[in-house]
Amino acid sequence: MTSIVERAGLSVAAELADFIEQQVLPGTDIDARPFWSGVASIFADFAPRNRALLEKRDALQAQIDAWHRDRAGQPIDQTAYEAFLREIGYLVPEPAPFTINPQKVDAELATLAGPQLVVPVLNARFLLNAANARWGSLYDALYGTDALPGAAKPGGYDPERGAQVIAWAKAFLDRAVPLVSGSWVDMGDPAKGFAIADGTQYVGATARGRLFRKNGLHIEVVFDRNHPIGKDDPSGIADVVLESALSTIVDLEDSVAAVDAQDKVAAYANWLGLMKGDLTATFEKGGKMLTRALNQDRIFKDREGSQWSLKGRSLLLVRNVGHLMTTPAVRLADGNEAPEGILDGIVTSLVALHDLKATGAVRNSLTGSIYIVKPKMHGPEECAFTNDLFDAIEDLLGLERHAIKVGVMDEERRTSANLAACIFAVKDRVVFINTGFLDRTGDEIHTSMRAGPMIRKGDMKTSDWIKAYEDRNVQIGLACGFSGQAQIGKGMWAAPDRMADMLEQKIAHPRSGANTAWVPSPTAATLHATHYHEVDVPVRQQERKAEAIAPLGDLLTVPLAQGINWSEQDIVEELENNAQGILGYVVRWIDQGVGCSKVPDINDIGLMEDRATLRISSQHIANWLLHGVCSEAQVNAAFEKMAAKVDAQNAGDPLYRPMAGHPDSLALQAARALVFEGVTQPNGYTEPLLHAWRQRVKANA
Repeated sequence: MTSIVERAGLSVAAELADFIEQQVLPGTDIDARPFWSGVASIFADFAPRNRALLEKRDALQAQIDAWHRDRAGQPIDQTAYEAFLREIGYLVPEPAPFTINPQKVDAELATLAGPQLVVPVLNARFLLNAANARWGSLYDALYGTDALPGAAKPGGYDPERGAQVIAWAKAFLDRAVPLVSGSWVDMGDPAKGFAIADGTQYVGATARGRLFRKNGLHIEVVFDRNHPIGKDDPSGIADVVLESALSTIVDLEDSVAAVDAQDKVAAYANWLGLMKGDLTATFEKGGKMLTRALNQDRIFKDREGSQWSLKGRSLLLVRNVGHLMTTPAVRLADGNEAPEGILDGIVTSLVALHDLKATGAVRNSLTGSIYIVKPKMHGPEECAFTNDLFDAIEDLLGLERHAIKVGVMDEERRTSANLAACIFAVKDRVVFINTGFLDRTGDEIHTSMRAGPMIRKGDMKTSDWIKAYEDRNVQIGLACGFSGQAQIGKGMWAAPDRMADMLEQKIAHPRSGANTAWVPSPTAATLHATHYHEVDVPVRQQERKAEAIAPLGDLLTVPLAQGINWSEQDIVEELENNAQGILGYVVRWIDQGVGCSKVPDINDIGLMEDRATLRISSQHIANWLLHGVCSEAQVNAAFEKMAAKVDAQNAGDPLYRPMAGHPDSLALQAARALVFEGVTQPNGYTEPLLHAWRQRVKANA
């Protein structure tokens, strides 16, 4: 049982209270007693508002369900549908034209364009890898992935593969930093001098080579004749190092399994290590024990010989949880669990004071800002709630107004349909909007659950609403003045082993006018960074500002299956694909507390999975069950068959607990509950069931 202590009328898990009082508050100039008193006041003010917002979600959903139920079997009259959504307050009036006005925003979010990582907060090694991914070797990224045809031969360095890598990298340099004449391939001895076509691209010299800049991003060409690669290169080039992950989201939400005070303290402690700069991770690799820490800044000399530094780490944002969940780590005066999102906002901001006060060895924000990404908000009222909450936290911590910045995840239907109004609600602190295809699709299905059976999951990406969603996110952001002030982001490349496909396809994100997009690894960040040298995003944004905003009607077109003619095999394939994805993710979440990992799909292709993928798959089966596309027996058969497949895919994991033939498997029961109780889950979210089943596993352990 967790030990509980009383703080200002709150019942607080002792480990959380100890962590805050002994590790976080020292160095912040804030005393424990007034801190807890202020925390209690925030919960007293905001917990009832939080509850009312959730009740409004449920009320709106009930009205939408009834509207569709009353018109069962009829085509949706789009005009009548939109009028109904306005009548019930689901759609709100558009605000008058405005421009966002965030102050003291770091360049990584305001003016630069480049890749963004998302990393689970509970894995210290991954956190450090991501934070240090500000710089990455292009040679390494190309050599060790499928970015180039073929693969390196085993047994040490493969010169043939190396030649491929060097040729690709030098062709990239010819495009990004062209020479006055000739090519980087036959440049010759750099000691004899060489000239680039645009002299303004030359930034200065590093200890290892020359530093250049294109579209705001830096490129270091490393010259080293003593290096195994450089000694055989005509110009002595040993590597090309790219500025890669400009920013990283440290995630307390979809990619972690944090269900109690123990988990929350572990998460907050890692965030504290990042903000103080003393986080380390020790691990075994190649038979050796290694310790990883945060990189220091990179030093270079400009053309005049003056010494300067560049950030050695990604700018770190922290993603809090949304408004839905509560946490047993704190209980309110009435005995109810506290809203987890409010606790996250308070504690992650308190921790970030160590960065603002420079109590550690490195700095995150150079402008004195705290960056919190807020997910799964439904509409402008919930954005306004977050704005007010951050006001209160700033007052508690003695921060100036709008020191806490917000990133708005545009991943719920009511938010994307009212995006301008949502941005207006946080216009003085917003630094980020980002599309999330998977959660947005899950909410699309759940919102229109009663309208009829949905198209197949794979067809969602070509449906009318998704193109309008992706276009409107950029168009509305630009209309609200995001260019040069804040990020417009795009979603994750989910296949970390398919870098050739990523290089071919993900350039679409900067071409869309988005100045960041998510990547699954530091290696992917380095490869994706090449796209931002190819595309001048601010120029592309100016081009897109002239476009008319995609019609709201397209966004609200429900992706219903018209004239269903699926064969039984089609249905079985869809069910098995969904069931396999659900089981592959849930078994690690429930049994091992792994919130994000590379999970083999039904074709054994590793995909980065988190709760968003789980939401769409479970909601899709629930929808088909509700409308009789499939039967309960077919769903159960799919789960039974796919349990055996997932067991086989995890056969090499000593911690894995098989599901096939084990009806008492809590992971299997949780997976089935997500489908068979999917219609009644609030907005189709998976967290309530996942938390309940994970807590049972931890209690049994």
